[in-house]
Amino acid sequence: MVKNSIAFPQRLTPYLFLFPALLILGLTVFLPVLHAFYLSFTSYDLVGSPQWIGIKNFQRLWTDKVFWKTVGNTLLYLAGVVPILAIAPLGLAILVNQKLRGINWFRTFFYTPVIISMVVAGLAWKFVYQENGLLNQLLKLLGKEAIEWLTSPKLAIFSVMAVTIWKGLGYYMVIYLAGLQSIPDELYEAAAIDGSDGIRKHWDITVPLMGPYMALVAVISAISATKVFEEVYVMTKGQPRDSSKTVVYYLWENLVVDLGYACAIGLVLFLVILGLSILNLKLSQAKDAG
Repeated sequence: MVKNSIAFPQRLTPYLFLFPALLILGLTVFLPVLHAFYLSFTSYDLVGSPQWIGIKNFQRLWTDKVFWKTVGNTLLYLAGVVPILAIAPLGLAILVNQKLRGINWFRTFFYTPVIISMVVAGLAWKFVYQENGLLNQLLKLLGKEAIEWLTSPKLAIFSVMAVTIWKGLGYYMVIYLAGLQSIPDELYEAAAIDGSDGIRKHWDITVPLMGPYMALVAVISAISATKVFEEVYVMTKGQPRDSSKTVVYYLWENLVVDLGYACAIGLVLFLVILGLSILNLKLSQAKDAG
């Protein structure tokens, strides 16, 4: 009997250690999420009290042309950014994984954009994209006409994508670099004996072994691209003609106008990101098991 009375509190010990973190998460994450879920079924302009309207916000979403345009822009962002960030950093990691003098400086150079604030980076690139900015000055030197990088409905979102890619290359390069350094040199030596050398050895060995890392990077970059906001806010404000407006930016625009409608947009976005996060978790577990 004494043994059982002592063992019971011991089983509770892990939960006691988890309780502070769960309490903080509950107050800062789960409680606000539940409140936002409630507000998504209300009309609330931050002046009076929330008015229950049922599913009218979601019916409004279904017929909101601006919302669907932002969905299209976000999907375009995913299609333009994710493939590049899943492939290009791997090539970059292979380059900086070479045993050369001063290679650490190259790694630092490629990683530097990651530690720069997105606001600072966005302002800098906005200056580069200006009509009399660096890019158009270079075009004029080549005898070409200036391009409306941020004011053209066809180019604005792609100009913003370029900044996201530029800033993310170094981050995903480090993930790939960790994976590359776990590949035994003996595999490349054996491949060289079989005639697989140069670029071919990376196709035969590196790419298959880095498959789980590539899938992980694809999911992480997809989540980041789905939540893109700072680049759009700093560089284009979603213009011209909503051509660069994303779902998160549209949510932010509606926060003051109708918080209930903004929460409905946020709920849809939350479900999408939740699905991507679950996929990310599954891929991480598969990578660890492999």
